[in-house]
Amino acid sequence: MNDVRPAKSGKPGRPEIGTYVMDTRAGKVGLVMGHEGPYVQLRSYGGGREWDAPPNTLRPATPAERLSAATAYANARSRGEVP
Repeated sequence: MNDVRPAKSGKPGRPEIGTYVMDTRAGKVGLVMGHEGPYVQLRSYGGGREWDAPPNTLRPATPAERLSAATAYANARSRGEVP
């Protein structure tokens, strides 16, 4: 069962825009940017290229997962790997 909370639209399994989720298929945290057809559009913490994920591969990101993503981004910035 998909444990992503329904969006305000009431459609089950569609996380709200602006929330962080874990894409279990890709193994990374993404910010929900939108919904296109059957997919949820995600962007990595700190920006980057969006990717599409099926809603059934998503779950809410835990605070620890969000912190880990933020730390990885901050470390990459300090090394000059991201603008």
